[in-house]
Amino acid sequence: MSPAEARRTKLDDLLRVAPLIPVITIERVSDAVPLARALVAGGLQAIEITLRTPAASAAAAAIAKEVPEAILGLGTVLTAQDLDQARALNARFALSPGATPEVLDAAAERDLPFIPGVQTASELMAALARGFDVVKFFPAGPAGGIAALRALAGPFPQVRFCPTGGVGADNFTDWLALPNVASVGGSWLAPSSEIRAGDWAAITARAHAAMAAVRT
Repeated sequence: MSPAEARRTKLDDLLRVAPLIPVITIERVSDAVPLARALVAGGLQAIEITLRTPAASAAAAAIAKEVPEAILGLGTVLTAQDLDQARALNARFALSPGATPEVLDAAAERDLPFIPGVQTASELMAALARGFDVVKFFPAGPAGGIAALRALAGPFPQVRFCPTGGVGADNFTDWLALPNVASVGGSWLAPSSEIRAGDWAAITARAHAAMAAVRT
C-alpha cells in the first residue's frame, strides 16, 4: 500500500468516529491524561493537542501511553520536523493551520494521516495536487464561514472539510449539516478555564451534550 493509500484509509477510519475534534492547548502536563479521559468518557475519541506550549509534546506522549482509547492528533504542525515529531509521539493524525509547499511535500512522503489548512481555492488546489482531499478550513469564520464552503463545493465536489476557528457551541451543528463537512474542531469543547480548574466532569458533560446534538 502506498503512503497516499495508507493515509486515506486511516483518515477515513478516523472521520467515521470523529465528527467533533476538541482542539486543546495544554499548559500543564499533569492535565493531559485526566482531560483525555474526560473527553473520551463523553464520547469524543479524537483529540488534537496543539504544538503551542512547552508542555505539548510531553502531554501528547502521556496521552498516547496512558489513554490508548483516545485517537491522538497533533496540531499546529508547521514543518517537516513537526510531522516527524508527531510520528515519534505516536500521534495517529496531524493537522496544520496552513499548507506551505514544504509541509505538503513532506506530508505526501509519509503515511501519517495529515489534514492541511486552507482558506482559498488556490491553497486547496495545491493540497489536491499532492493527494490531500480532506482539509482544514481555518480560520473558518473569518475566511468566509458557511457561505464560503458552500461556494467551494461547486468546483471541488470531491473535497471534505474540517472547519475550525469560529466554530462553537452555538453553530457547530450548522457546519456539520453541510454535505462537504466531515468534522468540526474547536476549543469550546474543553475550555481553558475548566482545564485549569480540573473540572473534568463539566468537560465530560459538554462532550456528551455535543455528541447528542450530532446524533439528532
